[in-house]
Amino acid sequence: MAAEGRRVSGRGRTSQRQRSRQRDEGGLIPVLAKAVREVEIGVQRGRPEPTRFQVVALLVREERQRLKADPELTEQTRAAELKRLDGIATILAQTAAREPSLFGLLGEDAVETDATRHLRRQLLSAAGQDPGPEAEEPVRRETTVVRTERQVVPASVARAQLMTPFMVPDFSAAPARVETRRLVGWDLIGPLLNSFEHPAPGVSSCMALPDARPVAVLPPGLSLMDHQARLIASVADGHRTFLLADEPGLGKTAQSLLAAQAADAYPLLVVVPNVVKTNWAREAARWTPGRSVSVVHGDGDDVDGFADIIVLNYEILDRHVGWIGEHGFRGMIVDEAHFIKNKKSQRSQHVLEIADRVRHRVANPLMMALTGTPLINDVEDFLTIWQFLGWISERSPRPGLMARLEETGMTPADFGFYPAARQAVVDMGIVRRRKVDVAADIPARRIADLPVELDDAESRSIHAAERELALRLVKRYDSAIAARREHRVKTGGHHEVAGIDHELVRRVAGWELADGDDSTAGDNVFAMVRRIGRAKAGLAADYAAQLARSAGKVVFFAKHLDVMDAAGEVFDKRGITYTEIRGDQSATARTKAIDSFVNDPDVSIIVCSLTAAGVGVNLQVASDVVLAELSWTDAEQTQAIDRVHRIGQTEPVTAWRVIAAQTLDARIAELIDQKAGLAAQALDGVATEDAVSTVDIRLEALVRLLTDALREREAPTADDLEEIEVELA
Repeated sequence: MAAEGRRVSGRGRTSQRQRSRQRDEGGLIPVLAKAVREVEIGVQRGRPEPTRFQVVALLVREERQRLKADPELTEQTRAAELKRLDGIATILAQTAAREPSLFGLLGEDAVETDATRHLRRQLLSAAGQDPGPEAEEPVRRETTVVRTERQVVPASVARAQLMTPFMVPDFSAAPARVETRRLVGWDLIGPLLNSFEHPAPGVSSCMALPDARPVAVLPPGLSLMDHQARLIASVADGHRTFLLADEPGLGKTAQSLLAAQAADAYPLLVVVPNVVKTNWAREAARWTPGRSVSVVHGDGDDVDGFADIIVLNYEILDRHVGWIGEHGFRGMIVDEAHFIKNKKSQRSQHVLEIADRVRHRVANPLMMALTGTPLINDVEDFLTIWQFLGWISERSPRPGLMARLEETGMTPADFGFYPAARQAVVDMGIVRRRKVDVAADIPARRIADLPVELDDAESRSIHAAERELALRLVKRYDSAIAARREHRVKTGGHHEVAGIDHELVRRVAGWELADGDDSTAGDNVFAMVRRIGRAKAGLAADYAAQLARSAGKVVFFAKHLDVMDAAGEVFDKRGITYTEIRGDQSATARTKAIDSFVNDPDVSIIVCSLTAAGVGVNLQVASDVVLAELSWTDAEQTQAIDRVHRIGQTEPVTAWRVIAAQTLDARIAELIDQKAGLAAQALDGVATEDAVSTVDIRLEALVRLLTDALREREAPTADDLEEIEVELA
């Protein structure tokens, strides 16, 4: 009997261990652990997943309550399970600390969306639990804008709103309500983005446009190119929403102003970067001289509330958003629309709220987003622009796009859904033309890299700083490996990754980048790139001076003011007359600088800030561009070059990109070239084998720096090779 009792006790212990192992390997907690790691990695890579984050938080909360109330669990088992949940909760908290926008999803009052409920059901099903029946959620308004205390209502605007008849809401063309059938319950935003990220080679990103026909009212002496006239014809035929993504230099400003005239979309609101406000007023007077234009400055004390076209900049939108939403605008143009790609920024939220209020007053307003570079980082840059245009809400397609998706007769589970969905979005109003296709008379352009050797002392200093940065990254990597190894020893985890752990490399680079954002130290990647820019400033200016002597006018671009100042000193020494466009200039000084470069034959060079002169400037009087410093994005580089390579250019354009050889500069140049493949692939259907899909070139540069350092460390030394040779012999 005693033996029998011992045998039963042994079987009981075995059964208990099996149940414990089953709990560790199955159930909800492992599913949540995997999901929270995906969220963590997404934030580290700059691609947060708020829906997944919220679902994990909700399920952790529910599972904690269930464990505490389960009478069948022993205290030891309950404590162990709660400890595992605490680990998941800790990762959630650390992730939210890196991405503060996620904190709002941890509150008890956080709203569950359709996507949240759908993912919740998926995770519960993966854990072997019954997700329960689907529930309907009432539609809610999604755009919440934090109001500034500086809200103003200019006196002229107040008078206009009291006196003019255009305040009456217009619902005459309200779209029919779409009954969602086949696609109910599907998360559609992800598939829509995926359809652009992986398009079929050669697929078009331009909606079908009617043939060009004469514009009803065109000022004397002005003419339109065929691609411009076709867009105006589309507006005349009734189309009202456009992502006008023509390559820079193809006349988007003129097209949008004439589109407003064709649609009679007055009063018209134009939201632009500060540096191009004056240029927009000029262009409006040029292309639509019969329409009055008023530019808003500051609090708008001198704005004409009765004007047909009102232009204001993103930077002051916060104090004017109130009256703008009540003014009765029948059209809205957002220039350089990639400025609103960050949904979390206040200017993006203000733009979205205004657009929403315009649509509430006018059933079919003219809405245009203008940008030659709609993709800066990845395809998610599309989302805020699509939302501004009214194609999607925050989490799902709106009725117009949903109707087109329903017409495909497919769901994301069907093979042909993705190309059909992409075409549905394009047909909503994406217009993308390339110079090579529609403006054959514009001469070709090329980017020529100009490697330069830095001064010996400066070169040694920069190389030493790069080595120090690489060693710091290696140290962080080694510390993470040691901590992971210690954790494995304690928990009996799986074996280590053989060789370089590339996922950990990316995480370490992300930590360094985050520290660099907050640090004022001179040893981070930002300071490194700035040092390199200063070191090559004189060499770049020397080359620009040679070009000016031999080839004519030159546009010189730099990112930092000290580099611009150093270039100016070189030009002064060489006796070369130059002018400047800087971020701290007044609009008058900026206009004067541009006019003198364009019209004065003695002004050979214009020194431009990449950020201040990268948009809204026509400098096609020159055909040579010198890029003294590299940008962090291909889009910024392209915008700079296209100040010269645009309609009106008669000479082939060459952009001379000055690169400090054997430094981080060369890595960044390579990454910019690879990143250029993203927009080409998503918008132009150009297949690229080496396109960089990471969110941030800065991150990728650090990843490569650390990877190279680890490979160099692991490479065999001369002594190692000698031993190998001896053994082989």
